[in-house]
Amino acid sequence: MEMETKIKQLIEDVLREMGAEPGSSQERVSPVSTFEESLVDLTTENLREQLLVPEPANREAYLKFKGATASRIGIWRTGSRYLTQSLLRFRADHAVAQDAVFNNVPEEFIKEWGLFEVKTKCIDKDQFLTRPDLGRQLDEENTELLRKNCLEKAKVQVYIADGLSSTAVEKNARDTYLALVQGLEGHGIKVGTPFFLRYGRVPAMDTVSEILHPEVTVVLIGERPGLATAESMSCYMAYNASVGMPEARRTVVSNIHKGGVPGIEAGAHIADVVKKMLDQKASGLDLKK
Repeated sequence: MEMETKIKQLIEDVLREMGAEPGSSQERVSPVSTFEESLVDLTTENLREQLLVPEPANREAYLKFKGATASRIGIWRTGSRYLTQSLLRFRADHAVAQDAVFNNVPEEFIKEWGLFEVKTKCIDKDQFLTRPDLGRQLDEENTELLRKNCLEKAKVQVYIADGLSSTAVEKNARDTYLALVQGLEGHGIKVGTPFFLRYGRVPAMDTVSEILHPEVTVVLIGERPGLATAESMSCYMAYNASVGMPEARRTVVSNIHKGGVPGIEAGAHIADVVKKMLDQKASGLDLKK
């Protein structure tokens, strides 16, 4: 009983520090049920609106500062340590980032979209993370799949790769792609056959370009997640891409997610950039504004 009382008190202390007042002893069925009912998804709280500094000299200025950045400022401390609420949020965001990296884009997501799938030389996610070089290459079998299923020498070849965030692809790729294709069609530009590349790194687009020979190659790919968001996707584009070309020949639109550039807006912008690339026959640093 003494141990149960200690656990009960510990849970109540944590709940109070998180801002949730436990009910009275008469209302409470058990400390476990109270704790479960009080659980919330900490990652849904907007850090930009959360100010934990007690009695700030200028609250309005502080909140304005926080509203301009996703950085963790104004979280305060107890002694030399973070508050429990801040520590739990940090660990929750870290867990979300890990999930984004280690989880795979579900096959159901790809099938519902009607895409066919190819993969790089990586055999699994562990090898993808430890052998970036293999994430840039395709074997003969997957090369033939591309040649068999895709239109060669298209004006623009768009494909989707998981990259380092499966979450980013699931959340943003569809809206971005549809807006991109609609924008290109508005410019009278034909798009090649879309597909999904599993275990793909950015430079895999160079290999794809050498296989299918489009004028412009476009990849929508999940970016390495951080503690601010695990949903950020980027779009990399290149004119006449080739294996071993300088990185300066790539054009990129990054930060595609609900808290950055929404997918629909990003897709429309990417279409305009691709049109400019085709007109100038250039990309990256060679592309004039």
